[in-house]
Amino acid sequence: MKFATLPDGTRDGRLFIVSRDMTRIEPAKGAHTMQELMERWDEVEIQLEMEYEAVNNGLGGGFSPAAALAPLPRAWQWLDGSAFDSHGALMAKVFGMEDKFKPDFPYMYQGVSDRFYAPTEDVKFPSEDDFIDFEGEFGIITDAVPLGIKAREARQHIRLLVQINDWSLRRIAPLEMKAGFGWVRAKPACSMAPVAVTPDELGDAWRDARIDLDLGVWWNGEKFGAANGYAMSVGFDALVEHAAYSRDLVPGTVIGSGTVSNETYRDVGSSCIAERRGIEMIDKGDATTEFMKFGDRVRMEVFDAAGETVFGAIDQKVIPA
Repeated sequence: MKFATLPDGTRDGRLFIVSRDMTRIEPAKGAHTMQELMERWDEVEIQLEMEYEAVNNGLGGGFSPAAALAPLPRAWQWLDGSAFDSHGALMAKVFGMEDKFKPDFPYMYQGVSDRFYAPTEDVKFPSEDDFIDFEGEFGIITDAVPLGIKAREARQHIRLLVQINDWSLRRIAPLEMKAGFGWVRAKPACSMAPVAVTPDELGDAWRDARIDLDLGVWWNGEKFGAANGYAMSVGFDALVEHAAYSRDLVPGTVIGSGTVSNETYRDVGSSCIAERRGIEMIDKGDATTEFMKFGDRVRMEVFDAAGETVFGAIDQKVIPA
């Protein structure tokens, strides 16, 4: 199934079912909002599957992805991992942190979740001097997850897959990391692509709790990267297990993969500017690619094997606050 949230004058918007080809939508009858769907998934799943079939058979009106909100405009919890080892290893090498403590569990932080930007919404920042950066990621939305769950059972709680831009302020991030209390100013609200999809919609591209598709990134109209999501060192099921070690996860918990990255980053490109700058520092001794300026645009979109868009596009401009 595919879902989108459209504006209706409320903070959570109205949940719609989207046709497989993403041309038609119909208001969901089984749940009014995405959060309600996550809380009542087992109760309403069969009904929504029937509604989805009806939309695929021609029910509903036209769908404009650019008019959508984030599928989950605000969430109880946003947890972001760092599951692509090639990205972490590159950053560690650039900053001379190769000998730092490496835990035997996935990296993860808890970020701001009270808002996810709509996919075409302009994003405000205080200053260009904070080194504005995009970060292309994949993510999941869970239903209720019990404390202490293991990865093999956690997979059944991954209800929806999403595409995320995890905005970062690179000048501030290392300062907050050195303080030892985690990120606040360096991590503003994230953005989501307009459509959330159930794992079965990806077919063979959903395997080992990973998304085996390329995340295309364009900066000011120029192709920046197309790293593949399968290269995660651990799958989303393991990220769920890690997050639920000492607490239940509420329905509507969003978990990110971290910046999508491949070991062949020189060939496939990158999903964030910091990685590109890291490559330049290693290859040339100095970073020449600048961070984003006001008026810059970033576009992120994923296509399946047939060339069809999977989540719709994130296409945003950065502007001064």
